[in-house]
Amino acid sequence: MSYMRATDTINGQEGRAYAKINGQVEEMFYIKSLEATIEKEKAEIKTLGRRGTQHKATGWSGSGSMTIYYVTSKFRELMLKYIQRGVDTYFDIQIVNEDPNSSVGKQDVTLKGVNLDKVIIAKLDTESEALDEEIEFTFESVSMNDRFVPPTLGL
Repeated sequence: MSYMRATDTINGQEGRAYAKINGQVEEMFYIKSLEATIEKEKAEIKTLGRRGTQHKATGWSGSGSMTIYYVTSKFRELMLKYIQRGVDTYFDIQIVNEDPNSSVGKQDVTLKGVNLDKVIIAKLDTESEALDEEIEFTFESVSMNDRFVPPTLGL
């Protein structure tokens, strides 16, 4: 019986992320965690000859969140730009998972049209050794530039 080798799991610290905002690329070294999800939108369909309800995909919605160390003003600046001038910013985030100990290679996903939902404008916390913040967002499109390959199985 074959099995997946533990070395083929992906170490969460072996990754990179980049934001492309107004043509400028910034490495997002301050990310603690990032998760983006796609949710299908479905309609309930009832048809003659069937008592049960069927479901038909009608669209999708992309959303996510990231927890970052409280060391950049970039996202506060984007929100202030919207508040003060009414100019909203959409940008891209590229996420690369690449663990050199794994045989699965790398996965490179780009979230396109990222738009912030909310940001912390100021923060103090006497109990925290390292300030962080959670930022929620939506995105309009996604591309997968590189894909994981199947792992080398142990025997």
